Amino acid sequence: MDARLPKLSSIVVRRPLTALVVLPIRGYQIVISPLLGPRCRFVPSCSAYAVEAIIRHGVLRGGWLSTRRLLRCHPWHPGGFDPVPPRRTTKSPQRVSATPDEGVAPCRTY
Repeated sequence: MDARLPKLSSIVVRRPLTALVVLPIRGYQIVISPLLGPRCRFVPSCSAYAVEAIIRHGVLRGGWLSTRRLLRCHPWHPGGFDPVPPRRTTKSPQRVSATPDEGVAPCRTY
């Protein structure tokens, strides 16, 4: 897991819904995953990716990213390095309108 991510104990206090979703994944990592051995074709593993995505992007977007990652995990996919995408810095790009009444200056013809 990325060293820049907060510890799970601080997540429980600040973001309880995130902690509720991350705890079963951590349980899988601690109890079940060692019994199965290293089987993931991606780096980081799918469970580590899910934890990082949920912590970094929140439950909805992180859950969506994790689901997409799990759907790519099959024998016909080559795998490899697949990091969690960085968090978006802006909400959405400004929409540009071409009509003059929405604040865009009309084109002049000479």
